[in-house]
Amino acid sequence: MTEHRSASTAKGNDMTGMLDGLRVVELGGGLSTAHVGNLLADFGAEVISIEHPGGALLRREPGFLFLARGKKSIVLDLDDQGDVEVARKLMADADVAVTQERGSELAAWGLEPSSITSLNSRLIYAQITAFGLTGSLADVKVDEPLIAAKLGLNQSFAAATDRPGPSWSSTPWASWSGAQATLQGIFAALRERESSGLGQTVTTSLGHALGGLDPWMQSNAALAQIFPDAFQGGGMVLREDGAPFLSYSYKLLVAITKDGHWLQFSQVQPRLFKDFMEACGLSWMYTDEKWGAFITMCTDTVMIPPDASGEMRFEFWNLLYDIVQQKTLDEWQATFDEWPNVFAEVFRRGTDLLHHQQLEVEGQLATIVDREHGEVLQPGALIRFSDTPAALGIGAPRLNEHGLELRERAKSLAPEMRSTPGSAPDDLPLAGVTIMELGTFYAAPYGSTILTDLGARVIKVEALDGEPMRFQQAFPEAGAMKVLQGKESLALDLGSPEARDVLGRIAQDVDIVMCSFRAGAADRLGVGFNDLKAMNPNIMYLDCPGFGVLAPYGARPAFAPTIAAGSGIAMRNVGSQIPETMPVDHDELRKYGSKLAAGGTTSAAQPDGVAAFAVGTALAMAAYLQSIGIGGQQMLTTMLQSCGHALGETMVEFNGRWEASTTDDEILGFNALERLYETAEGWVTLSVTTDAEWIRLANAVSDYTDIGNDSRFANASLRNEHSGALADALCAVFAQKNAADWEKSMLRVGVPLMEVNTGAAEHIIIGELGVEHGWVARVESPIVGEYPRLSPYQQFSRSRTVALPGNTKGQHTRSVLTQAGFSDDEILALGEKGLVLFG
Repeated sequence: MTEHRSASTAKGNDMTGMLDGLRVVELGGGLSTAHVGNLLADFGAEVISIEHPGGALLRREPGFLFLARGKKSIVLDLDDQGDVEVARKLMADADVAVTQERGSELAAWGLEPSSITSLNSRLIYAQITAFGLTGSLADVKVDEPLIAAKLGLNQSFAAATDRPGPSWSSTPWASWSGAQATLQGIFAALRERESSGLGQTVTTSLGHALGGLDPWMQSNAALAQIFPDAFQGGGMVLREDGAPFLSYSYKLLVAITKDGHWLQFSQVQPRLFKDFMEACGLSWMYTDEKWGAFITMCTDTVMIPPDASGEMRFEFWNLLYDIVQQKTLDEWQATFDEWPNVFAEVFRRGTDLLHHQQLEVEGQLATIVDREHGEVLQPGALIRFSDTPAALGIGAPRLNEHGLELRERAKSLAPEMRSTPGSAPDDLPLAGVTIMELGTFYAAPYGSTILTDLGARVIKVEALDGEPMRFQQAFPEAGAMKVLQGKESLALDLGSPEARDVLGRIAQDVDIVMCSFRAGAADRLGVGFNDLKAMNPNIMYLDCPGFGVLAPYGARPAFAPTIAAGSGIAMRNVGSQIPETMPVDHDELRKYGSKLAAGGTTSAAQPDGVAAFAVGTALAMAAYLQSIGIGGQQMLTTMLQSCGHALGETMVEFNGRWEASTTDDEILGFNALERLYETAEGWVTLSVTTDAEWIRLANAVSDYTDIGNDSRFANASLRNEHSGALADALCAVFAQKNAADWEKSMLRVGVPLMEVNTGAAEHIIIGELGVEHGWVARVESPIVGEYPRLSPYQQFSRSRTVALPGNTKGQHTRSVLTQAGFSDDEILALGEKGLVLFG
């Protein structure tokens, strides 16, 4: 047996790669697995990708050149016992193994976690599942479209098209969140291994992790369970007459410029919307007899005055449309420069993000030379470190490029490797880690929320008037119930000179700071990286704003719709529905604007959650790095870069680039075998991606059609060429039975097909399906009593996790100050001065 390495063997900030010495094996090459390996490889880990014969499915996407950079490739046929033994040896020799192969297949190969970890007690084995290890869907193929169907994601995108029925989502939401949850579990387990000397299994679920992309609708669903007769949850965006029901239609305005550029405005907070109104020359409306009450309520709350007529609502909406259309994009850019609180992002298409000025100035792009395709422009590392940046430069491997090398390595390994297990502690894996949170809303703060489930202590510093999300929903505190879970609330007057001293004393015993303030705000408050590092040299300081920390976008306001537009997520999902001609009237403008809004943010998935999961990964990585002697650095993640990574399958440019998988004009799917189909009752999602699955499908529908013997469909290339004809044949087949029957019969014979759930995702995830698959924990809230929340995303074979409730404003002010060394007299004085609030 070779000696096991640990990144802890090379300590300090002078390492070439912070994860040098860490050996990782990916088994199977799925998208989530690829994202996990991508981050680890970027920071110096050796990542070995075990591919099936023919190569990973990701190789058909141009973004493979990004997702596989810096990795090694070996092809192993796991139907061959000799190749299985090679895989077993490589996995057992690793520090981390990660796979999203189905549990039944792993067991059949003898590569399931228990078999491999018995050979190496230090191994972290990360198993990514579709729905979890228990429940009726425990052994379903780990596949984005199937998750989207079962959890209501397709239904949540229904507004993206004019036809009835659900819509396909081209953004791999669940794959992204599942990958980040897995990385968080890996880093937590690696940190714990530094003290225990033992590895363990980490299990995650794409369906479970998808639930993390929803900021508050699950809280509304929970409240609807608690108060079924008094609270229905949710909330209409538009009334039956099409007029806005909530003020978000104005604050998150989607409009088009004079020269034909679609813009997403994002003035959610009252002060931002007031500046927007003034920049538009509409400040007079606040005191106008007709408009005063209407505009004031729209500004200060999410509600529109209930007595306001539909005509009035439309009149204001159309006025805003006309004002935006009076200027060109360049003229609006000048307005944004004049008004720092006013901003709109352009709806970008395709790979336009790779030319975003902010990514260029932040150094978040990379050009890597591929031996076949030349220079490949792609996103840089997900996380930026001030002293030990990612070392990028090695492109994606050719298929089986390292096969001989790795087979020789496997020969040198002992056939039976045993490690003597020591004591097996079951503590929380991040116990002892303290994070100070300086931020608002969801896109960054929920990242630290995730880590409270793993034992991290998070001190939430909020202004005296409270975290803004506390007031974003009609039910008191509903908007913040989820993002505040597990945190200690310190309510402090952040604008006072004394706040700097208070936070400075607290920071002396903090391991990590998470700051999502706009550029310059933390420095003005005296709590920037340089300020706090002077007090605590080992502190890790994560900046996680919307765009970055540098001009020109660093100080711009950023919300989920802004980033959905700027990153290209919205157009990726609905671009085929948006013509490049100017709308002919307000109604057409409204129609296309609604599609763009639906394509980028829904109740089930949106960029705030995408960014939050990346923040959680960065914080978990920082905690691990401190455990191996790497600290005192400034880090950066951004919403924009996170979304670029989430779109990794398509986010590359090079000469000869082929088209990434793209939906048809009706947003039904990528091709005939990855597509939505209407049945006799309801809809189904089909996701057949391998020859073996094709054979099973052809056999399963042979009573209806003989596609298995049709020469047009004889191989994958021909099936793609004749996709339209194949889709027509399958449309006729699926119309013969209802969706539920098709799901039952197809899953029974191994065909990846799922009924599309037409319910609201927030109710599905914490409802019966979530309970069955272990996604729901019940906790006691200080506000509403017992309620259901999502359970921790990671399950460990040894370490514990914990699910905690949210808090009230200032609930922990006294205890936080006491623990930071403030005397009772000092705490009383701070309260008497009005500098702090006690909950």
